[in-house]
Amino acid sequence: MTLTTTATLYTPDDLLTLPDYGRFELLDGHLVERKMGAKSSYTATNVLILMGHFVLSNSLGLVFQADCGYQIFPEEPGRVRFADGSFIRRGRLPEDCLPQGHCPLAPDLVIEAVSPHDTASALETKIAQWLSAGVQLVWVLYPETHRLQVHRTDGTVTKLQVDDQLSGEEVIPGFQCQVAAVFQGL
Repeated sequence: MTLTTTATLYTPDDLLTLPDYGRFELLDGHLVERKMGAKSSYTATNVLILMGHFVLSNSLGLVFQADCGYQIFPEEPGRVRFADGSFIRRGRLPEDCLPQGHCPLAPDLVIEAVSPHDTASALETKIAQWLSAGVQLVWVLYPETHRLQVHRTDGTVTKLQVDDQLSGEEVIPGFQCQVAAVFQGL
């Protein structure tokens, strides 16, 4: 994630009215442009297709693409983050109704695909913010190396390579796929 910010201060409601909604996150009142490369977008889409098919076939919950904003950070109520993909288990949203605007509920799983201009410190900060907000699993995809990391709320991290299996663990019970499938076509 490249931290290109604006001088004007914005609110979460302002973010919803922008014509290019989803292109920016809101951090400390500033718009921060989300710059995603083609490989990162492609890889995130592969995971969303694999996971989404399983989730929908088994009625496990809702899968969201990169333009779903989350306003879930108690230490900074005006912060709005966007994952490259996310999942919320069935029954967690009140009456299973989708909210208008930003989602006020932490997803169970977040997907972050590393782009060429992402810095390690910005990525680590974002992962920590997701986990502290209640996200149970963060899958970090590295398109250039065809590797994947699974970050959990207990602080453990599993590093996976092409020959390994990616699992939904308790968050998406029964979901598994080869890591190679995530990077297929690259």
